[in-house]
Amino acid sequence: MIKILHFADAHIDMANFGRFDPESGLPMRVMDFLKSLDEIVDAAVNEKVDMVIFAGDTYKDRAPVPTFQREWGRRIMRLSRAGIPTLLLTGNHDISPSLTRAHAIQEFDTLEVPFVHVVNKPSLLSPKDLDGLPLQVIALPWVTRSGLMAALNVNADNQIDVLEALEERLTAYVQASFGELDPSLPTVLVAHASIEGAKYGNERTIMLGKDVVLSRSLVCDPRLDYVALGHIHKAQNLNENAHPPVIYPGSIERVDFGEAKDDKFYVIAEVSKGETRVNWRQLKNIRRFIDLEVSLTDPNTVNKVLQETLLSKGDLSDAIVRMVVNYPSSIEGFIDEQTLRKLSDKAFEFYLVKRPQSASRIRLPEGRETSSMTALELLDLYWKSSRIPEDERDILSGLAKNIIQGLDEEVD
Repeated sequence: MIKILHFADAHIDMANFGRFDPESGLPMRVMDFLKSLDEIVDAAVNEKVDMVIFAGDTYKDRAPVPTFQREWGRRIMRLSRAGIPTLLLTGNHDISPSLTRAHAIQEFDTLEVPFVHVVNKPSLLSPKDLDGLPLQVIALPWVTRSGLMAALNVNADNQIDVLEALEERLTAYVQASFGELDPSLPTVLVAHASIEGAKYGNERTIMLGKDVVLSRSLVCDPRLDYVALGHIHKAQNLNENAHPPVIYPGSIERVDFGEAKDDKFYVIAEVSKGETRVNWRQLKNIRRFIDLEVSLTDPNTVNKVLQETLLSKGDLSDAIVRMVVNYPSSIEGFIDEQTLRKLSDKAFEFYLVKRPQSASRIRLPEGRETSSMTALELLDLYWKSSRIPEDERDILSGLAKNIIQGLDEEVD
């Protein structure tokens, strides 16, 4: 039985919210990601796992600043010093479209760090590649579209579906690797890719049309004993109650409001030939995201509704809070933003997103023209299109009627 710790999608330099820590000089959101990373490394060392697999996406992009590289390096070096074989797969955020550019975790390869194995091209790793561990690994890092086009000697004008060609090439590589396996050893497939049928988080909207999608049948092949995936931020097992487990552990921290309701995990899997036990470990220090949306119609209850909605979430301390407010533009001036910010002053961050709705184009009743309508009818149509509440429309209509009647009397 080989004990493997599997995690993915660290994105440790996601500093898109919050302030800087005065002691370390790091963005406090980066410290959130590093706390999760420390929890993972602690578990690997303290539980004496046989191997750590990181399934890609170390940073938010391929050009991390040196400070963040230092923080990632400190954690990986701790695994190296503990003598734990560690496989680092390159993800789509780790590599450049340019074939000549180094990837974001190149330094571990360049410096030949003991026990750390960086994989940036499809590879079949045997025990001799894994410090003698009795295991074999089929590794599929992210392959760029431009890289494949260069390999196939095609250009953008060719009538070829590059993504489809890439899927076929990767599938063929895995199938060919099956023929080279030692049938007595357990086999792990590691991939940074989308799998058919996976439930996507918020990153789906970003990557739509740019993903390589591998078939479920490929990753559920019984010749595999564990499938360690990265790229999708939502934790899931795509082959529940069957062998092999096909696991996305998800990202190690909430990246944005698209992940507000997602718990975060890493996995410790006990892998043997034909049998694997999966232990989901929930990360403990995940910062709360609170996402609220309110639609307003009545100017008399604007602040009551907004404040009650905000207070309904209880203690906001250290949470990242977003309140999206939809309302007709006519009641813009009724919103008491200062009170909302005072109520949320203990939050880590509070974002008030105001979305005024412009009055929709006025549609006349069928068969009517403005020339055939009275002034009161036209006013009523305007107030309805401005979404003014019915009781207020009645008052306004009464006032307008009195004014119009007074004008008529003066003319007479």
